[in-house]
Amino acid sequence: MTASRHLRYAVVGTGMMGVEHLHALRALPDTSVVALCDPHAASLAAARAVVGANTVRTYQNVEQLVAVGGFDVAIVASPNQTHHDVLKPLLESGAHLLIEKPLCITTLQCREVLALEAATRTAASSQRVVWVGLEYRYMAPTMRLLRHAHGGALGRLRMLAIREHRFPFLVKVGDWNRFSANTGGTLVEKCCHFFDLMRLVLQSEPTRVYASGAQDVNHLDERYDGRTPDILDNAFVIVDFVSGARASLDLCMFAEATKNEQEISLVGDLGKAEALVTEGVVRLGLRKNGWFQADEELVRNDDVPAAVHAHGAHHGSSWREHVAMQAAIRNGASAEVTLHDGLMSVAIGEAAHRSIAEGRPIAMSEVLG
Repeated sequence: MTASRHLRYAVVGTGMMGVEHLHALRALPDTSVVALCDPHAASLAAARAVVGANTVRTYQNVEQLVAVGGFDVAIVASPNQTHHDVLKPLLESGAHLLIEKPLCITTLQCREVLALEAATRTAASSQRVVWVGLEYRYMAPTMRLLRHAHGGALGRLRMLAIREHRFPFLVKVGDWNRFSANTGGTLVEKCCHFFDLMRLVLQSEPTRVYASGAQDVNHLDERYDGRTPDILDNAFVIVDFVSGARASLDLCMFAEATKNEQEISLVGDLGKAEALVTEGVVRLGLRKNGWFQADEELVRNDDVPAAVHAHGAHHGSSWREHVAMQAAIRNGASAEVTLHDGLMSVAIGEAAHRSIAEGRPIAMSEVLG
């Protein structure tokens, strides 16, 4: 494949994340959006306005989209509970895929997708790139922290702490994200990002998960067809790893009155690195330099086009994700964020929910076995 190859995209699911992807794609060279797919007419019309092309085709379901074809890459940004079903025809089409997180809402569904991907990979699609949209990897402060993590200055990595104190879940079409049956639960829907970062930073696999969490504040006064939402709004999760390192997640979704929505702290036996993601601050401190000594760096998003900043969230990470994926497609390389990564991020979240429900530590073998 040549570096100049033009890539034609289809976007399945044209809600908030689908539109974020559209803005990122518009800022990329040799890229066009040729098809949009969504059963919700208002979302489809809004997305078509973003694309601004009279020639873009629209479809109500993914079977129609695949039957017509004419696209090189499909982005799956539909509600979580639809991923398992829409991925079958898309994988059979042989197109490159970017699948928004979570890969699916259960570990079992993720395993089925992995098996289907292997079964549908043919000689013609042997260079197919299937990428999971865990874009928090591509936030600039997080990328800088990863370099510190893997550069050796911190020594052997021992402790990783991630805090997200943020606003409640946003309103989405049909209020699908108010119920765990649709999302996989908060620790799958939202926190798969952080469980992915734990594995990526520590370069190790999880062995055991212990969690405590509840729905204490948010959505309790909401009713949907007589049902009250059941999504957790706060939790602590501890994850043990094969390497001997341990990681923790501190999640609160009724803490919008905060300066830093995301904070990451990584400690090795030689030093500490931390990223204040919202402020774009990264600090590195080494034990040999004595108490309270740390170098501070402001990490900017100067690489991200202004148009992306104007319309997208996630600090430009979705755009960087597309840049990396397009490089893989054009150069015949593998995905940086694999289906296995997607599976494991869901499995840790599923183990955390089981731990809360059963009040005990959960071995990862209980979820993955």
